[in-house]
Amino acid sequence: MTVTVNPVDEVLPAPKLVALGLQHVLVMYAGAVAVPLIIGRALKLPPEDVAFLISADLFACGLATLVQCLGFPGVGIRLPVMMGVTFASVGPMLSMAASPDIGLLGIYGSVIAAGIFSIIVAPFISRMLPLFPPVVTGTIILVIGISLMRVGINWAGGGLPMLTKVVNGEVVQVANPNYGALPGLALSLFVMLVILALIKWGKGFLANVAVLLGIVAGAVVAAGLGIMHFEKVASARWVDVVLPLHFGMPTFHLVPVVTMCIVMVVVMIESLGMFLALSDMTGKAVDQKDLARGLRADGVGTLLGGLFNTFPYTSFSQNVGLVGVTGVRSRWVTVAGGVIMLLLGLLPKMAALVEAVPLVVLGGAGLVMFGMVAATGARILTHVDFKTNRYNLFIVAIAVGFGLIPLVAPNFFKALPHELHPLLESGILLSAIVAVALNVFFNGIKGASVDEVVAAAKQADAH
Repeated sequence: MTVTVNPVDEVLPAPKLVALGLQHVLVMYAGAVAVPLIIGRALKLPPEDVAFLISADLFACGLATLVQCLGFPGVGIRLPVMMGVTFASVGPMLSMAASPDIGLLGIYGSVIAAGIFSIIVAPFISRMLPLFPPVVTGTIILVIGISLMRVGINWAGGGLPMLTKVVNGEVVQVANPNYGALPGLALSLFVMLVILALIKWGKGFLANVAVLLGIVAGAVVAAGLGIMHFEKVASARWVDVVLPLHFGMPTFHLVPVVTMCIVMVVVMIESLGMFLALSDMTGKAVDQKDLARGLRADGVGTLLGGLFNTFPYTSFSQNVGLVGVTGVRSRWVTVAGGVIMLLLGLLPKMAALVEAVPLVVLGGAGLVMFGMVAATGARILTHVDFKTNRYNLFIVAIAVGFGLIPLVAPNFFKALPHELHPLLESGILLSAIVAVALNVFFNGIKGASVDEVVAAAKQADAH
């Protein structure tokens, strides 16, 4: 009797797992180290402490990813997910860092409390599944992809147009002098062309690692042009041990704790979108219990983050696009990625080598991957009834419009209370709220399941 293994649970040969896992790590690395860099500088920590924050972040990334992918009783969605620090927490943490009464230990206290809060409320958030029929999930996933395109475009441009720096104790924005430089744009284009060529003419495993090979090719060219530098690699230590509570016992303050809990509600709603996108891409249906385990893993990852000297964790949307590009659905690939992240946290020299890859190299890959997320949302929407139900057109149109507000007009909500900004600065969350509200208003709650989303996507593939 032959036992059929779901592609999500397929264990690939070790060499393939390492290569594909490294591909996932390279895709998320820039985002993974950005938050500890920003917070460390805002707190005016010495360079060695900022370096420790990065190592701790990579180590906790690995732990959280293993929890999510391997799964434990009641925890972990067991899909190909990579976990990383959420950018939704940066604004509140910068405010906490600016307060002498809160500081780094206060940030860790709020992160630990938010992790415990997320573990408790995960089942309640997951019960929102009937509010997410294909017209809603397709719209949210489309907006996720569009939102990520901004990340990919900025990578291709050489980072952010404006850089965050701490001047005289204040966080200020200054222009990035290297943004949009022609050599960087040419290198991003080169990486993208290599990836597309491998996808078209590569066979089997070669096509699956197209993104990795494109990044490696770009890094080789960048090193030859003098754009990729290795000074930090030479000066980094070979081994560093990440111990919990390295900076001391966390402190707990009511307002920071409440703020971080609100951030985690935002994060979990965004994670719902990621899980639904992965369900569609992998063909593995998820139910309410699966979603609860996945959201609970976000909380466990955040709790581990606070204990291991880092910040709130979420399912990284960058890697969802990579699953779509490669077609590799095995969760053991991201398990391998989690192990690599653990090792990078313990081996600073290797982490410094990965960090040396210029953002412009990642930009060429980002444009391909993040567009795939948007395309997945569009594919789901092709099976939504727009002919006999004209209300669905309005749901998509208005929800996408709201989702674009933080992207095209970052100061749109500046007159509203500062406490609401964590909710209003996420285009994904705005799109989700508007799509759900309009769907309930026009169509009611019909109890759609993720099975219907996956079935619709399969039918779209068949046509």
